[in-house]
Amino acid sequence: MMLEPGQIAAIAGKEFRDRIRNRWVLAVALVFTAFALVIAYFGAAQQGAVGFASIEVTIASLVSLVIYLIPLIALILGFDAIVGERERGSLDLLLSMPITRLELLLGKYLGLATALALSTVAGFGLVGMMLLTEFDFNALFHYAGFVLTSVLLGMSFLSMAIAVSVFAADRTRASGLAIALWFFFVLVFDLLLLGALVATGGRTGGEILPWLMLANPADVFRVLNVFSLDEVRSLYGLSTVFPEGLAAPWKLALVMVLWIVAPLAVAAHGFER
Repeated sequence: MMLEPGQIAAIAGKEFRDRIRNRWVLAVALVFTAFALVIAYFGAAQQGAVGFASIEVTIASLVSLVIYLIPLIALILGFDAIVGERERGSLDLLLSMPITRLELLLGKYLGLATALALSTVAGFGLVGMMLLTEFDFNALFHYAGFVLTSVLLGMSFLSMAIAVSVFAADRTRASGLAIALWFFFVLVFDLLLLGALVATGGRTGGEILPWLMLANPADVFRVLNVFSLDEVRSLYGLSTVFPEGLAAPWKLALVMVLWIVAPLAVAAHGFER
């Protein structure tokens, strides 16, 4: 089956314009900017200092913000992408047009992903411009990597939201599943792993623990951004048991891409059926 890029672009453009029209992108960008400025400036307050500290401390402080905020925003953004159209009765109308289910799904995902990526880059980019006078080029290169991985994290949770939207029977159940995913991956997952490690006194499970962490895109994002930052590595619990060979940036970036593709593939398969 051949995909028509024009059809996908048309759907994506409509989704993106809808988010621009209702000022969603602007609102999220402002939220990211405000929170990022406050956290970056006061991130070293526990050490008795305020102001922009080293880039390591700045990124480590922002990582905590991203792990809680971006997955939630992505899940809220995409949970009703398909089930909402079904409840409004517009899904049958869309599918009656010369467009395939896969083209519709990809178009919706790309439009929402573009809106999410734009708001993320705009919000953190404004903070990055303020950091130009504080840090050197190498530090800003690390900051750019942080912004890129934040975009990837958002896209991975958006893929999960699209999958939820395909399989959920109605918007109420879809929203409940989306919130449950946020709780599990952001709050519960690491507690389960840490609890298992503590309960066994570290005697069992230590070898497979890093591999289990790959099953959580939030953990992959955390390790990508703090593993190589020696100054703050001890602050992040489970990321300190991650072997350096497995923490190669290109390997973790590939895992993040897989977290984007896999849920979307499952959603596409379910939508076709």
